[in-house]
This record gives sequence, C-alpha cells and structure tokens, in this order.
Amino acid sequence: MADAPKANAVVAQSGGPTAVINASLVGVIEEANKHSQIQNLYGSLHAVVGMANDEFIDLKKVSADTLEIVAASPCSALGSSRDKPDEDYCSRILEVFKKRNIRYFFYIGGNDSANTAHILNSMADEINFDIRAFHIPKTVDNDLLVTDHCPGFGTAAKFEACALMGDDLDNRTLPGVKIDVIMGRHAGFLTAATVLGKQRDDDGPHLLYFPERAVSMDKFLSDVEGVLKKLGRCVITASEGICDSDGVTWAKKLVEEAETDAHGNIQLSGTGALADYLAAQVKSKLGAKRVRADTFGYLQRSFAGLQSEVDVREARWCGRHAVQFAMEEDNGSVAIKRLGNGADYKVELFRTELKNVAEKTKSMPDEFINAEGNGVTDAFIEYAMPLTGGLPKTEFLGNRPKI
Repeated sequence: MADAPKANAVVAQSGGPTAVINASLVGVIEEANKHSQIQNLYGSLHAVVGMANDEFIDLKKVSADTLEIVAASPCSALGSSRDKPDEDYCSRILEVFKKRNIRYFFYIGGNDSANTAHILNSMADEINFDIRAFHIPKTVDNDLLVTDHCPGFGTAAKFEACALMGDDLDNRTLPGVKIDVIMGRHAGFLTAATVLGKQRDDDGPHLLYFPERAVSMDKFLSDVEGVLKKLGRCVITASEGICDSDGVTWAKKLVEEAETDAHGNIQLSGTGALADYLAAQVKSKLGAKRVRADTFGYLQRSFAGLQSEVDVREARWCGRHAVQFAMEEDNGSVAIKRLGNGADYKVELFRTELKNVAEKTKSMPDEFINAEGNGVTDAFIEYAMPLTGGLPKTEFLGNRPKI
C-alpha cells in the first residue's frame, strides 16, 4: 500500500441519527488532528448533499470544549440525509473532492452508508483519483454485519430499558394492558432490550414480539389473555416490523399507500397505526377495559442526557480508529470484536472490507429468542446488558404481605 497522501479529508453523518453518533464524529476530528497527512478536515453538511453541493465547515477550527459538548449531544451535529446516490450523484461528489483535494472520506452511518463509501471508492479508482474511504458504524437497530454490536445501540437499549421500567410501574399503579411499539424494521434487538430493566419476577414487559418471528392475531391475543389471567395486567413491546403469519408486516397491512423513503423502506411506525390497531384488538376481542398504546418514535434515538458510558466511549473509539486505518489502508469499515463479557466485558476494533457491510443487514440470532417467540433468553441479556453501561434500580411496595 502506498504511503498515506498529504491531502484534505471530509467526514459526514448519514441516515437516522443516534445518541452517540457525534462521539464518532469527535473521534475522527481528534485523531485527524494528530496526523500531518490530513491538512484540512471538512465537515459535510447533510451528508452526501453537502458533498455534492460543496457545502462544508472547517472542523479544525472547533474548540476542544465545544467538541466535548458535541460528543455528549444526540443526533447528527452536521445534519444528515437519506439520499441514495446514483452514479451521476457520485460523479458530482468526486468532482468536488478533486477540486478541494479531498483524498480521505469518513462516513458515519449504517449499511447504506457503507455502500455509498464503497461506490465512491470504486468510482474514484476507475478515474485514477485515489481516495481512502472508511465507514464508521452507527445504528440503533444493531443490524450491521461483521461487528459484534453497533455504536448507538447501547444507548438506545438503555433508553428502552429505562422507559419500560417506568411504564411497568405505571401499569402496576393502574393495571391494564399497555402496548409499546419499538423501532426495528428487520431486527428485534431494540425490542428485546426492553427486558433489561426487569428486577422482579412479575415485572413487564411480559410479552415481546420481533420481526424475526411471525405472529398471527390469534396467537397474539391468546398470549395476552394468558398473562391477564395470571397477573391481571399485561405490558407488551412489539417491533415496528412484526409480521403476520403470511410474512407481511402488520404495519403494511394497515396502510393503503405505504410511504417509502429513497432506499425503498416502508414507513412503519410514524403514524402510530400499529399500536392503535393492536390496542383495539385487545380491547374488542378480550374485553379489556384499560388498554393504552404508544409508539416510541424518534425519542429512542435522540433523548438527551441518557448516553451509555460504554456506548459513547466505543463510538468515539470507532471514529479514531477509522482515521488510523486510513493511514495504512485504501478503504474499510470499522468493526467491534467482543473479548469478554459480564464484569470482564471488553472489546477490540478491527477493519473489515466495505463490501462485507454494504447493503446487508443481520437479524437477531435464534438463541436470543425464547421457544414461544414472545420473549428473550438469558443469552440475550448477557449480550446486551454490558452495552447499557448500567441501569437504575426501582422499588415497588405493593407486592409486600398485607397486614
């Protein structure tokens, strides 16, 4: 591999934000400042849109104090985009890169972002304009291949666990059925994380439903009825991407004209229709009197002040390693390898090929889902708990013996 060129670099943030995506951005800035090969570091405004339109800010002029605040802030400090660049779009970007002598490209995002980095790197090679393109993983869904887990998931998992701890206590206060629809188009990791705050045997959520396991309405209602007979109340979490027994998502069945984004993804949870539908079925078919439903929405990825210490540390680390890898390699994606668990939890970072991550997704493994398809196993709890950085404790007095 040729020596790292003396040139300029650009960093951008793409797709849906997370609570720690800015920590990865700060990691890139910190590490770039250590390498003389990177002369200027540009921040692209709104991802590929800014690159194509030549709209940048100078990140080397941002103070260290400001960077610390940025790292602790949720959402994308540079703005984001869901544009899916075609060949012409990428050609415009490369023209801007050539004009500004940008030879390093750091892209923080999911699998579509990895694919964009892969396309730009390949097209640059074809015109003999060598760039070093590196993808930095982020997604609350935790659905990227190769990496053990994704920066952003740990904090979102902490949010889900804390939210359900409170939701369950609320449900104890005024018993009934509570249904929460959680982000997760193809993977149920976030829905599974809602169990992490359980501290008592009868704590909710009592039922969980994932995209990986189809559930008919008859099965759903039977499950709810069983919990109601046992506990007199029921807390349920369901991924936005849950499917009927025919494999079609319930959300898709509920909209006449499904809204899609530039990547062809159906808008699943923006309307609250799935939560309302499930609640209506429970109320009408089971005769439950107190039934409530919520769709958690964007708060899952943007709630301020609730970062997982583990998550923010690893996100920042990923940004730093992307720059380090770029000093030695032409392209790649940063990935996390777990070396220990529980009290011995630790990880190391490594580089994988962009093509191994681009446009692909992973599902929650079978060993994380119980045999009934409506809960998780101890293996999932062991996997996910360290990523939250710890959870608060709660107490409830109503279970104590009556006098």
